Amino acid sequence: MTDLNAGKSFWRSAYFPVGLIAALNFGLHLAVIRGYGIFRDELYYLACANHPALGYVDQPSLSIFVLKLVRMLAGDSLTAIRILPALGGAAFVVLTGLIAREIGGKKYAMTLAAAAAFATTGNLFMFHIYSMNFIDILFWQACLLVFLRIVNTGRSKLWLLFGALAGIGFENKVSVVFLLFGLSVGIVATEKRRFLSSRFLWMGAGIAAVLFVPYAAWNLTHGWPTLEFMRNAVVSKNIANTPLGFLRDQIFYNNPFTLLVWLPGLFFFILDRDGKRYRPLGWMYLSLFVLFLVQHGKDYYLAGVYPVLFAGGAVWIEARKGAFASRLFRPAAVASLLITALLLSPVTLPILPPPTAVAYFRALGIHGSQERHEMGPLPQHFADEFGWENMAATIAGILQTLAPEDRAKCVIFLRNYGEAGAVDYFGGRYGLPKAYSAHNNYWFWGPPMGEPRVAIIMGDSKDVQASLNDLKQYFEEVTPAGAARSEYAMPYENDRPIFVCRGFRFSFRDIWPKEKNFG
Repeated sequence: MTDLNAGKSFWRSAYFPVGLIAALNFGLHLAVIRGYGIFRDELYYLACANHPALGYVDQPSLSIFVLKLVRMLAGDSLTAIRILPALGGAAFVVLTGLIAREIGGKKYAMTLAAAAAFATTGNLFMFHIYSMNFIDILFWQACLLVFLRIVNTGRSKLWLLFGALAGIGFENKVSVVFLLFGLSVGIVATEKRRFLSSRFLWMGAGIAAVLFVPYAAWNLTHGWPTLEFMRNAVVSKNIANTPLGFLRDQIFYNNPFTLLVWLPGLFFFILDRDGKRYRPLGWMYLSLFVLFLVQHGKDYYLAGVYPVLFAGGAVWIEARKGAFASRLFRPAAVASLLITALLLSPVTLPILPPPTAVAYFRALGIHGSQERHEMGPLPQHFADEFGWENMAATIAGILQTLAPEDRAKCVIFLRNYGEAGAVDYFGGRYGLPKAYSAHNNYWFWGPPMGEPRVAIIMGDSKDVQASLNDLKQYFEEVTPAGAARSEYAMPYENDRPIFVCRGFRFSFRDIWPKEKNFG
């Protein structure tokens, strides 16, 4: 493909407006980088980084090794661990612009596609916290960009690069398999099925498979915990969405205004004559939409596909005549995306003070979760940033009430990886020992060794009597000692009783197998 920007200075090239939008994205994330506090999953990621392995119950190892490197170089402050997601958000905008260029877009198409990428409301949160998800989206984009180069240039050897990217992406998140599924459907359903005769495609597939071996081997040697985790999540954790609800969630996740870009993009890939050579991308989207619809997938499962729809729609709009080409429409379309992105950013970024955010969400009628939990005043993605340090401080206060000989042989047992991660993250500040839990990979890091004299245990629910009855099966003496409180935390984390337990009727090692909780 001819470089449309050859001979132009950066300031006059198509890359300049794309770079401006990427810088705006990065600046917005920097402004709120500390947010309301550390997020539940970030606590778990940091705990995993303390236990390097080739795999974990709920994820492969790449994002954990990257986080461990970040901690070694910059520490584990919120700014340190969130700078990479913020940079990832800028990269997401740039890669979307490059995809538009690869499809044949010029300066306006690249700018419009980048604006649509920035305007994606759900992704603002995705690039706010550290997780494997923001890395996953970037791998999808990189793979799709290589696929477009193969389509445009016919260079079959690029399948080797595609395979390497997909394989490394597998070591970050197994959802790359959905990208491969969607592209496979698109290739088989179009004249691009000729790609299947290329030995380089199959060599690329072999590279991807080899790179996935470490995580597969870890699962094999640990009893396939990832499959158990996935099964449990579907059965007991995730909400079964309706088809209409899934479609609605796609529209709102991406910002309703971006519908004016990605819907033409779908038309461009499926029906437009100029988009015929890129038709596999249209079939990829449709096949994945149906797959996640049937599987009751979460709204962000398709996030890696929309950049190509933004790019296709931007190219289609750029090629239109009449009103689409007017001096008024084109800047207005870009401006409307950027303005609505900023107006809707408090939905997924911690911009407003908590009381104002509560009123904001009530006014918008947003008050839900994609998991089976009772909701508090804030949606789950914000509620899970509250209460963690206060919980660790409360446990530390209870620990200090114990006699020195009891403190020396005290075990802290928590019910989920957020609680355990909070004790491990804030523990150095409050003089706490390591936490134990049977949730996800914490189960593999237990049970406690030795013979503890006393245990500090979080109740299984907010019902004090029910928690007492549960714990008295295992201890001779169970004493309520306090509660973890946070006004804006998830309800099941607020006012949870904490107990001091003595007189062990069991060994942790004996009961550990049945305590396992993968989900």
